[in-house]
Formats: sequence, structure tokens, C-alpha cells
Amino acid sequence: MTLLFTPKIGSWRLDDLVKDPNGKEFQEFLEYISTKVMQLETKRKILDDNISTVEFENFLHSIEEISEKINIAGGYAHLRYAADTSSNERAALVTKMGIFGSNIANRLLFFDLWFKKGVGEETAQRLIESVSPVYREYLKHQRLLAQYTLTEPEEKIITTLEVTGTSALIKIYDRMTSGFEFVVTLKRGRGSITKTFSNKEKLLTLTRSTKAEEREAAYNSLLQVYEKNSGVLGEIYQNRVIEWRDEYMIMRGFRSPISVRNTHNDLDDTTVETLLAVCRRNSIVFQDYFKQKAKMLGVRKLQRYHLYAPLSIKPSDQKKFTYGIATDTVLKTFEDFHPKFREFAEKVFNEQHVDSEIRKSKLGGAFCSSISPKMIPYVLLNFDGKSRDVSTMAHEFGHAIHSMTASDKPITVWDAPLPLAETASVFAEMLLNDKLSERITRVERRILLAEQIDDMYATIMRQAYFTLFEIDAHRAVAEQNATIDTISELYLNNLNEQFGNSINVTRDFQWEWLYIPHFYHTPFYCYAYSFGNLLVVSLYQQFKSEGKSFIPKYFNILSAGGSQKPEYLLKESGIDISKDEFWQQGFDLVAAKIQELKEMN
Repeated sequence: MTLLFTPKIGSWRLDDLVKDPNGKEFQEFLEYISTKVMQLETKRKILDDNISTVEFENFLHSIEEISEKINIAGGYAHLRYAADTSSNERAALVTKMGIFGSNIANRLLFFDLWFKKGVGEETAQRLIESVSPVYREYLKHQRLLAQYTLTEPEEKIITTLEVTGTSALIKIYDRMTSGFEFVVTLKRGRGSITKTFSNKEKLLTLTRSTKAEEREAAYNSLLQVYEKNSGVLGEIYQNRVIEWRDEYMIMRGFRSPISVRNTHNDLDDTTVETLLAVCRRNSIVFQDYFKQKAKMLGVRKLQRYHLYAPLSIKPSDQKKFTYGIATDTVLKTFEDFHPKFREFAEKVFNEQHVDSEIRKSKLGGAFCSSISPKMIPYVLLNFDGKSRDVSTMAHEFGHAIHSMTASDKPITVWDAPLPLAETASVFAEMLLNDKLSERITRVERRILLAEQIDDMYATIMRQAYFTLFEIDAHRAVAEQNATIDTISELYLNNLNEQFGNSINVTRDFQWEWLYIPHFYHTPFYCYAYSFGNLLVVSLYQQFKSEGKSFIPKYFNILSAGGSQKPEYLLKESGIDISKDEFWQQGFDLVAAKIQELKEMN
């Protein structure tokens, strides 16, 4: 397959999901879903200890068909909303689909509860051993979750209230923050100029500007806006934490807030504790880098405003990419690794499933949304021509490739568990970095190496400390009724610990945590980045030493989707994530890159 056209910056095409959300066809689509649910409800009586394997699998397949169609309807609503969060009509459709999905989930809840708690152990084991092997780990995990499962009426109440409770709060957070405007004032001679940014991502590009005053001004503007709105944003967060405690600890019986995420990730608590402990112990590695970076920039000590300062102060040294060159570079990178990678990525472009332009009220950041194994994923970017934007493109298309590699799996076990979700995305970035290094000067290679280390900090250490902050914040809110000021003080202490004496952190950075959406959307998600990046460092080292013979092993990991427990899947590749030594080798590589950078001066 080759590109059918030259990719251009623009918005995505969603009509292959839904042509008209107000039309008759979409209404009939929703009615079809309701009819299929009704048909399953009439078969509820066959759910007993005498159920045959065929009847059980047919039930699973019917639920999967319904899940895929719900994903299409709900996915369309969320993608359309992400493209313009200011639209009341689009926001209303998200709410409508949320209510519809909640209703369907409640009507099908009986099957999930029956398998978790209503069926005898002997029958459960018989079904697990006799169904298609692809479902076995999933079903074992469902039985594990049984101890945290409530009664059917209680589960229905939680699902119903989710739409107007936590989900509504998060939507308010998204609409509010996507509508923020940021005013930056810069000195020009004896006077000054003012720039207004209606997109946070556009503002954040200035934090990597070659000009120190632009970096500081960008952070000042960002933090001032979030401080100004900290009362409401803090209230949303506090309620999110309280809801998390009430449902998961008090009602369901999880032992800790982070244990909820670990269990759903099918990871042992001890594995995550080991990861975070090793990260904390290695904070000195990046502290050493920041001290070295200060010397390279000719300053005594880095200010937090200049954490991501490029090593060159000349804008001409900062490589700019057109969208066409960026896509061509990423596609060639994928092709050099394996033609299948390029083929998958081209399908995303050919289906016009990419929204790449920066627009007012568009959701910030970047993501890949996978709707169904049968459909090509969607990728949202905010492309501005920086080298980081090319890395982001490779990253998100890595997610798409991951989904497409596992597309032979049923939707129930298609998605990779969170700890493995970054495997293909970070690997794609590393492939790109190697590709870019082949064609650049020594000066450019030095800049690229520093950017790589900056990114390793951002995706490993920063994310681990985000998780450590969440652990403290959840405890403080739940046990001490902590105020927004107390939470912000915890965050400031968190920054001071991770940077030590390598960076001067001013008090305004206590508000930085308010703009991290994962804290609101998916508590304790962030350690997945640390996990994924350190894991990929190990995998990439294997690739560099084994060459093409590594590729089948890598495809095996990606194609597994969510059908295997992460610890077991990785052990097949000789990786033991329960050991300190595994995580430490990732930091050893970071330290080696820092040493390499020192030697280039």
C-alpha cells in the first residue's frame, strides 16, 4: 500500500463512523443496539452451572458485537467533541451517548456479575479451560475482580451516576481548560508586546524556545491562568479523589487508591512499588544531567522555567519540519524497521483519520483513539513544525500500529493493558531518533541527544513523580480533608525532592499539577509512561543487539493485545519486571547518554 495523497494539515473525517448524528440512520443504529441487548436479556435464564461452552462463548460474542457498536457511537461523539470543545451541540451528544452507554452497560451487567460471583468455582474453571484460549487470561482476571464487585443494584447505581457525576466533572474540566486564553507579555527594546494564545499547546511550544524570556513568560502566563482558576479546578479534583475513595476503598474494598489501577492493569502491587522505588532512587541521574545542562547553557543553576531550554540559542539550529516532510520521515522510519509498520501507518492517513491542525477550542495534546479491531484508529495531533511534533507523530502512530497489530483479537481482549500501552509508541520514537541521527551534523546531534534526555526525564522521572504526588494527594484529601493549598504544597515538595539542588523551583510552580489532565481523567495512569519507557529501553537494546531476528519477538508482544498478563507475556521475551535490576538497566542507559553528551563538549 502507498499513500493515496500527500498528507496536509487539517481535520479528520468521521463520517465512516456516523454520517449524521441527527439523522434517521443513526437513530436506527442505536435502536439496533437496544434490540440486540433485549435479545440477550431473554437468554439470561441459561446462565447457570450447566451452561455449555458453546452457549457461553456465544454470549461473549453477542456482548462483543454490542460493545463494538457502542464504541462507534460513543467514539464518534468524543472525537467530534475533541475537535471543538466549545460546541454545546457536540458536548450534548457526548452526554447523550454517555447516558445511552450507561443504560446498555446496566442492562448487560448481569452477565459480568454472573461470571464473577454467580457461578461456582468448578463451572468457572471448566469454562476457562474450554473456551477459545484467547479469552483465558481475561476470564481469570474477571474472577480475580470478583472480590471487588458489588451487587447488581449497587453496580447499576454506580454506572448510572457516573454519567452525571465523575464523567460530568471531567467534562467540565476539559471544557473549562480548553477555553482558557493565555496572555504573554514580552519585552521589545524599551517597550513590550503582548501575544494571546487560545490553545495551550501552542503556548507550551514557547517553553522550549531558544529565548529565555519567552520560556519564562510562557510559564508565567500558564501558571497564572491555572492559579486564577485553582479554586474551581481544585474543587473538581477534590471531588474526583473523594469519589475514588468512596467507591473503590470504602465500597469495593481495594487496599489503596493506586491498587485500583494496578489491579485493573493486571499488575501486582509489588511490581509497581518496585518500579516507583527504583525511579525515586535514580532521581540523582537526572539531577546530574540538569547540572551538566546548566554548564552547557552558561548559567550557574537552572531555573525551572528553563528546564527544557534547547542547547542552542540560535533559532537556525532548531530544525523545522513541514507537515509533508514530517509524515514522510515517520513513514520511512517505520518502513526501515518493517514494511508492515509503514503499511499500518499509511492506512491511517489514507482513511483521513488524522486531525493535525492547531485550532481554537480543539483539545490540546495528542492521542490515538482505537474504536474497534475492525476499524482504522484515529490520531489527534497539534502539529506546529517542531522536532518534538515529529516525535509526537511517531508516538501516536505507534499506538495506532499497536492496535492494528492486535486487530485479529476480539474486542474484549484487543486493547493492551495500560503498562504495555506505551510499548509501540515509545519504540516508534526511538526508531525515529535513530533515523534523524543518521543525517545530521555534530551540532545537531548534540542538540538531538539533549532533547532525547529531556524527553526521557519527561516520560520516565517526571511521570513517576506525578504518581508519587498522586499517592500523597489522595491520602491527604481522603484522610485529612486537604485544601487546594495543601495539595499544591505537596506538589511543590514533590518537585523539590525530584530536582534536589540541581534546579531552582519558584513557588508559582505549585499550580503546575492543575494542568495535568491524567490526574482528573485517569488517576495513577502516569506510571504507565515510566513503565513503558523503561520497558522499551530494554526492548530497544535487544533490537540493537539482535537485529532483524528481534522483530518476530516484538510483533508477538504487540499482537497479544490484552490477552495475556503483562508479567507472563514479557517473561517469554526474557524480561522480569518484578526485579529491581530490570528497571535499573534503563537508568544505566540514561546515565550513559548523559556521559555521551558530556563528552561532546
